[in-house]
Amino acid sequence: MATSAEQIRSYEGPAILSYGFRPFFFFGCLWALAAMALWLSMLQGRVALPITLSPVQWHVHELIFGYVPAVVAGFLLTAVPNWTGRLPVVGRPLLLLFVAWVAGRIALITSELIGAPLAAAIDLIFLSALGAVIAREIIAGNNTRNLKVLAVVALLWIANALFHAEAITGSTDGYGTRLGVAATVFLIQLIGGRIIPSFTRNWLARREAGRLPVVFDRFDALILVVSALTLCSWVLMPTNPGTAVMAFAAAVLNLVRLFRWAGYRTWAEPLVLILHIAYAFVPLGFLLLGLGILQPGMVSPTGALHGWTAGAIGIMTLAVMTRATRGHTGQELTAAVPTQVIYALAITSALARIVAAFGILRDPMLTVSATAWCLAFAGFLVVYGPLLVRSRQ
Repeated sequence: MATSAEQIRSYEGPAILSYGFRPFFFFGCLWALAAMALWLSMLQGRVALPITLSPVQWHVHELIFGYVPAVVAGFLLTAVPNWTGRLPVVGRPLLLLFVAWVAGRIALITSELIGAPLAAAIDLIFLSALGAVIAREIIAGNNTRNLKVLAVVALLWIANALFHAEAITGSTDGYGTRLGVAATVFLIQLIGGRIIPSFTRNWLARREAGRLPVVFDRFDALILVVSALTLCSWVLMPTNPGTAVMAFAAAVLNLVRLFRWAGYRTWAEPLVLILHIAYAFVPLGFLLLGLGILQPGMVSPTGALHGWTAGAIGIMTLAVMTRATRGHTGQELTAAVPTQVIYALAITSALARIVAAFGILRDPMLTVSATAWCLAFAGFLVVYGPLLVRSRQ
């Protein structure tokens, strides 16, 4: 019987369907770029899409429930085979998953033509299918300890459903948006707590002796519990002073957690360092959240949210995609200048958006943020696109 590696090498279909990260990273980044450009064009009155959502609603939805699930799918479809020892999902099953994701994007961009309820139903298919596929692989591989990642996929599905329900009924409660952001931030904390210290330890172990990252322990578990409770409080009570106090506590704890991973020793390798920088926006996001609640005159609550969206989510997804793409296409695990430029642009986008949240040069900073975002994802497509669409050499 052929080994798993031999069966993977025997795949003769299109290279882009030979592993889950390929289509979802490539087209997910393309959509992150296109959705931002389309939104800016709508705000400027140059483009009018047949959508039932407002331009801002569509912008929020397509980045949280369009782009993020694509990256989550690419990551999980690549990681789960490593966890379970099973073959990756390739070929036609992968194509069907990808088509479901594309159908959701088309449905939302034509919702005025097909109706909001039908658009919502089509959009919800992808996360349902992804959850089913991941559950099947984990259970079949007898790797049930990793079933917890399904909880986050389920939360994203529920959040997406809530978003659609609120949009259709005209509700302005925002539960769907907050739950979607909260689920993604918690996923970064969950997965980041696994890969950041691991990749850092592996890199540092080949260098001179020194402090290594602390392995996951009860303190990490406590941080996750406090963070989860804080995120739940924010979803349900976004303006409550108690939520702000919890957010400040979560900010401090997550900053301590980050320091325990010895990121300050990774300056020589940006491919590792960027993971620490991305995670730094998690405690920064909690801090901004608290300030937005207690001092909305100082920092706008919606602007503060971009510490997580443009910062933690935007930078971490690019960090994971660049590393995974390099690793799974046989490239050296190091960040050359083009990759460093991508990281610098993503960091610039996040910082400019946070500065704008404080009302400092708001319009110029918003322009800088949006431009840097588009350039970062365009850079990823230029540098990593060829690796994603061609066969591994």
